[in-house]
Amino acid sequence: MNTQVLSGKQLATLIQQRAGEEVRALENSGRHPVLAVVVATDDESTLWYVRSIERAAERLGIGCRIVDLGPEATEQVLASVLGDLSTEPSVNGIILQTPLPVGVKADSLVGLIAPEKDIDGANPLSLGRLAVGQPAFAPATAQAVVELLDHFDVPVAGRNVAVVGRSAVVGKPLALLLLERDATVTICHSRSGPLERYTLPADVVVVAAGRTGLLKGSHISPETVVVDVGTNVLPDGSLVGDVDEASVTGIAAGLTPVPGGVGSVTTALLLLHTVEAARQQEPAQLATATSSARI
Repeated sequence: MNTQVLSGKQLATLIQQRAGEEVRALENSGRHPVLAVVVATDDESTLWYVRSIERAAERLGIGCRIVDLGPEATEQVLASVLGDLSTEPSVNGIILQTPLPVGVKADSLVGLIAPEKDIDGANPLSLGRLAVGQPAFAPATAQAVVELLDHFDVPVAGRNVAVVGRSAVVGKPLALLLLERDATVTICHSRSGPLERYTLPADVVVVAAGRTGLLKGSHISPETVVVDVGTNVLPDGSLVGDVDEASVTGIAAGLTPVPGGVGSVTTALLLLHTVEAARQQEPAQLATATSSARI
């Protein structure tokens, strides 16, 4: 069987084009969307990712503030910055980038992000609204999975979907999004027992556990569509997912690559969410900002 490569690059381009069109529409009315990314780490892979967001934002005409507080930032400093950004009229979207300094927990900080600026669905209020079908920004990675399935015409209504991983960033919100699409969803985690018990009957398997090579060809049935959300850095600096690509290829009907799959769509959605947040916020509350600023 030929396994189709479910690349996210074309979809990411389409989403960015849509975001760019909305940026131009806002600018015609004198409004300029601005994204603030709060960083408190010296992890090079994280900083590279943040720079990629900044470059993508600049290309679309979205202002991007990188608020780099350094790896020694305290919880009090982070809380103060998030509070200020949440009330600053010129900022439309906020991301608290992880990892955070040792001893600082994201759980105690994400609730400080104003829901209307919570473009990555980090605030528990956003997840709660998502659960009951109220308007909210879904975590971009979880939404990226659904957008990719739609893009490649992979049906989920009435089908079995196994989600491996139960994080509040991907697994839980993704299950909610899939339920809204009438999928039958099983969430697998470290206490679930043998993985194949849940993945073999599944029509679609999404892996977001952060474990290199976790899903193997023996875990899936022919014609299964596999979405790999994992991003694991090997000692040589290369990036791989949670799926053992070699053993899955030839069995799965489709497989997202790492890199070049879910991640590229995630970045595009963060920018689209920023523009949508700017459009939803009151024009009187928006101040003109430069296309890119760094503090």
